[in-house]
Amino acid sequence: MQSLAPSLPPVRADAPEEIPVLDLGAYLAGEPGALQQLGAELRRAFEQIGFYFIVNHGVPQSLVDAAFAEAARFHAQPLEAKLAVKIDESLVGYLPVRGSTTRHSQINRDNKPNVNEAFFSRRDVNKWPANLPGFRETVVAYQAAMEKLGKSLLPIYATALDLPADHFDALFAEPSYTLRMSHYPQHDAPADNEFGLAPHTDTSFMTLLAQNKIPGLSIRLPTGRWVDAPAIDGAFLVNGGDLLRRWTNDRFLATPHRVANRSGKERYAIPFFFDCGAGVSMECLPTCREDGQPPRYEPITYAAYMDWYRQMNYGQAKDRSGVSLSAY
Repeated sequence: MQSLAPSLPPVRADAPEEIPVLDLGAYLAGEPGALQQLGAELRRAFEQIGFYFIVNHGVPQSLVDAAFAEAARFHAQPLEAKLAVKIDESLVGYLPVRGSTTRHSQINRDNKPNVNEAFFSRRDVNKWPANLPGFRETVVAYQAAMEKLGKSLLPIYATALDLPADHFDALFAEPSYTLRMSHYPQHDAPADNEFGLAPHTDTSFMTLLAQNKIPGLSIRLPTGRWVDAPAIDGAFLVNGGDLLRRWTNDRFLATPHRVANRSGKERYAIPFFFDCGAGVSMECLPTCREDGQPPRYEPITYAAYMDWYRQMNYGQAKDRSGVSLSAY
């Protein structure tokens, strides 16, 4: 398998703000020592940046391209057709432009509603558009590929945390996940505190983001400086969220980020949020406890955390007709 990594800038120990690139080729081929090397690289990424790229991951680019195409096809429908699958209490279906306000993050407190629209799908119960043949099949295939990729990364996370390589396997035997197919319309003159997606940290254990040719994503580095995320063809940009941070007792970063589309073009994004089973109790990992210090957080299940998140960010959402989305 040909590696993409040698053509990329090297990760330098004296440049902690650089987003590292993890090449999965040798690991997926089962080469000795590859897991341990990636574990060390991932540990550095999460203790210093909170984001990393993966290349040679095994997901066909044709499937990624198809998922982007379906996102564009869904959002090209008339509003009435999209509202036919309007988002519900389980956070599946269509969320209109300005249908959510980011309230769960402490980075920017006075956010206006987000200038994006999205279609959400999850593992089991979903709402599917009636007049888009092939849409459901492509989305399901993409979700399956992302689930497989997420599971393949779990031994690297365990190794990075000085745990047995199979530590997370049972906890992610039937993982929770959400695919968000977002459309960011052109937005060249935002008001104060108005964003395509306001500054926030993700909720997830792991977010897998296919690369987007239209810029707009910015990352807030631990130094406090905002930088535009670079794009690497064929790669995925991966980050952790609040659940990974809690589970690791703040050892691993949940790095804030935001989206603003000032490109003059329509922008689409297909982040995949990958989490443990809904009923798994996330208690402080044994390798993340400081000597003599109690864990910083009480145990919590994925389901309980997501209930809180939905109330914070979507409880007051309204569609363009003024109908409250909290009255599902």
